[in-house]
Amino acid sequence: MATTPAKEKILKRIREALTNAVPLPFPESEGSGNIYITNNEDPIIVFAEEFTKLQGKFAFCTSEEDLKIQLSSLIAERQWSKLYCRENQIVNLFNHISVQPYNDLASCDVSITGCEFLVARTGSIVLSAAQQSGRTTSVYAPIHVCIAYADEIVYDIKDAILGLKEKYADNFPSFVTFASGPSRTADIEKTLVTGVHGPKEVYCFFVEKNKHTADKH
Repeated sequence: MATTPAKEKILKRIREALTNAVPLPFPESEGSGNIYITNNEDPIIVFAEEFTKLQGKFAFCTSEEDLKIQLSSLIAERQWSKLYCRENQIVNLFNHISVQPYNDLASCDVSITGCEFLVARTGSIVLSAAQQSGRTTSVYAPIHVCIAYADEIVYDIKDAILGLKEKYADNFPSFVTFASGPSRTADIEKTLVTGVHGPKEVYCFFVEKNKHTADKH
């Protein structure tokens, strides 16, 4: 098919554009600086405030012993008997508080997982498919309990992404999610409903010690 003069003119302009790069009209708009004001408070305080605003329930633990006390107290108070968990470190914790792990996610009372990171600014829990818990553990159960450690708190989302890239440099997870409180939607008559697409309640137990130190015990 013959090329018309008008079409040839357009193709010529495209070729010229491809061979002669056009500078950005506003180069500073592509900067990598922060667009949010950094809060100078302790990141875990910021996280706790944002997480509770999103209807999450936060517990601060001074040590793993304190974690055992607070977690066993919550289990007794809520009368949970079917606790689903796939992570070895947390299952070992169960042994110290006389809890027998439940092995059916579909019918459990609560799922308990660790996390990749906590994002302070947004009050989000970062989870990935690379964890022992996998993709589904934090989503299918009606209640999700996350246990996090001091070296897992970061200030912003980009810090979490950089941390994941560094941690999984050779094999980045196929799935990463930022869970910000219980599942909720306002699609139905603009009424906020929780627990529609995931857990209705989310707890975060934060332990004031590094996870790699806890792993040795």
